Amino acid sequence: MHELAVSLALIDEAERVAREHGAQGIAHLRVLIGPLSGVDGELLARAYTVARVGSTLTAEATLEWIPSVIAVCCEQCGTTSEVAVQRLLCGVCGSWQTHVVSGTELTLQSVELVGATH
Repeated sequence: MHELAVSLALIDEAERVAREHGAQGIAHLRVLIGPLSGVDGELLARAYTVARVGSTLTAEATLEWIPSVIAVCCEQCGTTSEVAVQRLLCGVCGSWQTHVVSGTELTLQSVELVGATH
């Protein structure tokens, strides 16, 4: 389950941010997860509860994951449209000549700190 490795990486980054700001702890993490990222949000949430054990800064921190949408940009008509995972065709002209512009992300959007000094 690579979600455990992802959780550990998120915790490392959140702890780095907390130390940088002189925080006493972390209350909440918010993560944006694209459907094409290869990460399952529910599994990430479960893995996170295991990964945070033993961490002094994230021991009580909650994790919120937000699913993003898949969007493609069409090379034929130039429009960007939201599409389904199984159908990466242009939503306007139906062309298969598209490239993904969102939906692959795995982004730590925010870290809510406790007792930050700066």
